[in-house]
Amino acid sequence: MEITFLGTGSAYPSPKRGVSCTALKQEDGQIWLFDCGEGSRIQIQRSQLKPGKISKIFITHLHGDHLFGLPGLLCTISQNNLRDDAVEIYGPLGLRKFIRVALTLSRSQLGFNYKVHELDYTGVEMNLEDISVDHTTNDALHPNEIEGETFKPDENGAWNIFSDSMMSVKAGYLQHRVPTFGYLITESTQPGSLNAVKLKALGIPPGPLYSKVKSGQSIISPTDGSIINPSDVIGADKPGRKILILGDTCDSNRLVTFTKDVDVLIHEATLENDKLSDAMEKGHSTPGMAAEFANAIGARKLVLTHFSQRYRSISEIIRDGDDSVQTLVDEAQLAFNGEEVIAADDFMVLPIPRRKTIEENNS
Repeated sequence: MEITFLGTGSAYPSPKRGVSCTALKQEDGQIWLFDCGEGSRIQIQRSQLKPGKISKIFITHLHGDHLFGLPGLLCTISQNNLRDDAVEIYGPLGLRKFIRVALTLSRSQLGFNYKVHELDYTGVEMNLEDISVDHTTNDALHPNEIEGETFKPDENGAWNIFSDSMMSVKAGYLQHRVPTFGYLITESTQPGSLNAVKLKALGIPPGPLYSKVKSGQSIISPTDGSIINPSDVIGADKPGRKILILGDTCDSNRLVTFTKDVDVLIHEATLENDKLSDAMEKGHSTPGMAAEFANAIGARKLVLTHFSQRYRSISEIIRDGDDSVQTLVDEAQLAFNGEEVIAADDFMVLPIPRRKTIEENNS
């Protein structure tokens, strides 16, 4: 599992940095995309990722630097891949209308179907610039559109939007200038590894008995008739990985109750600590704010992103008078209690290793 950062800037794409778009590539090659700002399909084509592998898209909020690339990306996926399964798209109320109108008015036909699942935030206490936008549409579905679901929060303030045997996704509400969400991706616990060396030492030859004990059944040794239980030859379960990807925010605290102990937190840090009042006024965070939230949830690794265009990336040559994202990293590192702070950069690939079990740590 790995994360590719396709756009790490705020407000608008520049020659050096794209706007918000993050890809999570899973073990089976499937790609989940988080936000899709203007120019994201170009960023994807410049990366090692294949558009046809994108199966789910999660939009944090409906500001253009997180959304304007989505209709074009759907058309790019269509040109490169005819698929049988629908692309699933998740985001706040109004996302369904945006995509339907954009594709319909542009007469865009896709080579696949799509579903838009909306997160209903009505009833959530908000402090927003404008909540009078009409999100409803009475228009007919786009020819490639399949009616999606509408999700409401549970008693913990979490929107449970996806779950299967391997992964689950929850969303939580963030404070910004428009309704905004963060997404918690949790991998299911995986069964421990079968100890083939120990089985051979116990006189069990490779074959059907291996599959039987791996499936959780006890077996009888053909050599001495002893009973071998699964716990004797299977290692401890492997805990699943947890990744939290947030949209723009000046207050992430609504998510604290259900996002504890994440492996990676991706949090915006638009402006440095000295510009706190400017950041708060625009609904954004500083490195200190990101680190404070990371500490509150026990994040192991903190990745900063969504930088103001005033900050140059660490990989660029810094000229006199230029600001660098290293300043933001240093400020976050001073306050962070976890393992590492990283500044995301366009096309940076971040592997997410599996956590070691207690047995592995002691070996």
